[in-house]
Amino acid sequence: MVTSRSAAAARPQSVSLRRRGPVLERAILDAALEQLSTVGWGGLTMEGVAAGAQTGKAAVYRRWPSKEDLVEDALRAGLPSLEDAPDHGSVREDLYQLCRRMRTAMYSKPGFALRAVLHECDASTAERFHALIVSGVIEPSVRLFRQVVHRGVERGDVRPDALDDMVFDVIPAMMMYRSKVCGSEWGDADIAEMIDRVMVPLLCPRKG
Repeated sequence: MVTSRSAAAARPQSVSLRRRGPVLERAILDAALEQLSTVGWGGLTMEGVAAGAQTGKAAVYRRWPSKEDLVEDALRAGLPSLEDAPDHGSVREDLYQLCRRMRTAMYSKPGFALRAVLHECDASTAERFHALIVSGVIEPSVRLFRQVVHRGVERGDVRPDALDDMVFDVIPAMMMYRSKVCGSEWGDADIAEMIDRVMVPLLCPRKG
């Protein structure tokens, strides 16, 4: 005889748990980053995010009334930290390793998501994300470049008169240009060439 208890035990058990609060919010933000990095800004929908987070559309709209609100919070929560500037004993090696770290961030899921926003949004929508990009990407990157270059001045392998605000824009500008406009990736050899042919001559004491 099969009892109701044994029949229930024989049925497959659901492994999903009802998530609430920060756990559910994290799942939704992760799903938004996943959508941005795969289908881009134009393909991201609130319904798709809800499906990716395995929740209902109402749960998404309760927290974020618009796609722009959701993306802003997803980027803010997901942008990787570049941590401290590397110190390998020379400005050349420090810049090389910092650029490799930046490349890793660019090609991470949040990095692809951010690039989707930069590449696909119209001017008015992109303006909404300007402050986030400045505070979360540009300012931390420039801060690390400043640390590397100022440390080079203290060691004597960077000319003091080479310090200029435009100098700190060179590497981010080149990396973004090659990525956004040319659609090319940055291999280790490309990074080394940029450092050796552009940054070292720009920063280091002139021979003779």
